[in-house]
Amino acid sequence: MTSMSLGELSSHLKKIDFCMLSTNAGSGRISSRPMSNNGDVEYDGDSWFFSYEDSRKIAEIEGIENVSLTFTAPPGFFGKPGIFIAIDGFATLIRDKSVFEKHWIADLERWFPSGIDTPGLVLIKVSAASIHYWDGEENGEITLARTGVRAV
Repeated sequence: MTSMSLGELSSHLKKIDFCMLSTNAGSGRISSRPMSNNGDVEYDGDSWFFSYEDSRKIAEIEGIENVSLTFTAPPGFFGKPGIFIAIDGFATLIRDKSVFEKHWIADLERWFPSGIDTPGLVLIKVSAASIHYWDGEENGEITLARTGVRAV
């Protein structure tokens, strides 16, 4: 097992747009859905995703903030396997438009036509507690000293 830095991991995440966000759906069930990081990939342990307030994932996060993200990059040109990244962390729900502005890109208007003024818009911040990665040649874990804080 080798050790990749958070900065090195960030360089891999910059190349991956979509991930799977998994939440606790209750009764022992896990719910997963694809989410785009919207090009917001200067990864420092936090991931950002926009959603609608009335979606099931928001209700699930309000119940239990522990979530996971999984990212996968395809194999390289010369047969090198892609990278697999699994992030365990906690989600915070943000409803502050000034924070929306910091993470907004114009392409999001495809899903949120009124921009940051879209009714019911919420921003999900996923803060990593641990990150596991595998790339076919090495694997490792990065542990971040964080604790969950429930969103209001």
